[in-house]
Amino acid sequence: MQVKQLLIYERPVQLNRVTHRHHRVVATPGDFSFAAELNSVPLACVEFTPVTREYPILFAGNSVDAVVPAALLGLRSQQNLMIDDGGRWVEGAYVPAFLRRYPFVLAERDDGESEFTVCLDETHICEGGEAGMPLFDEEGQDSPLLSNALNFLQEYQVHLARTREFSATLASHELLVSRQVNVQTAGGEAFSLDGFFVVDEEKLRGLKGKALQELARSGDLGLIYAHLLSLGNVDLLVRALDSRSATAATH
Repeated sequence: MQVKQLLIYERPVQLNRVTHRHHRVVATPGDFSFAAELNSVPLACVEFTPVTREYPILFAGNSVDAVVPAALLGLRSQQNLMIDDGGRWVEGAYVPAFLRRYPFVLAERDDGESEFTVCLDETHICEGGEAGMPLFDEEGQDSPLLSNALNFLQEYQVHLARTREFSATLASHELLVSRQVNVQTAGGEAFSLDGFFVVDEEKLRGLKGKALQELARSGDLGLIYAHLLSLGNVDLLVRALDSRSATAATH
């Protein structure tokens, strides 16, 4: 099997109803310390509306033909500005679904079939004891935790398929261009983040007729404008970075 986007999964293993019959998930609710070193995470299109209010939406990838939308969560490598030293997410801020599904994930089969296998991070499960929440009940049926996780994974997979279509559409219209995120802190430090793509507004304005109609009809045009609007949230991250730097200086 293949587990893509391993950003937060240290030891993904296939869920087995026999092997894991008496295992429990020991991940602490509300503890996002596993994502403390991620300055961006993949997004599904359905998340654009809540994300637009808080984070910049960029497109990450090695080329315009292989990008995924991503929420920018920090301005430095290995720094997530949304997580404090205790592993807590900023109160009231949106948590991307990519992180909310942890420690569960769907893995593609090695044989190329379209089916997926349910996996989970072995570092967050243990056998027996009273800690955590069970994967299965006394009869060996899915526990509420596992049932909810499976439903979430299935729904997430549907949204990922829609997101891949959106990314492919942007590439087909040649709307994506490489850009840097330029940062100027309150302390006078200036630096840049690269490796991202954004929609080129000039190219977007150049679209005519059928191409523009199809973007509007599919809902892609709304997603594009949400992305463009979200770019202003870089300023929010700069303020968060300044605040963290100021706090560190007083300790």
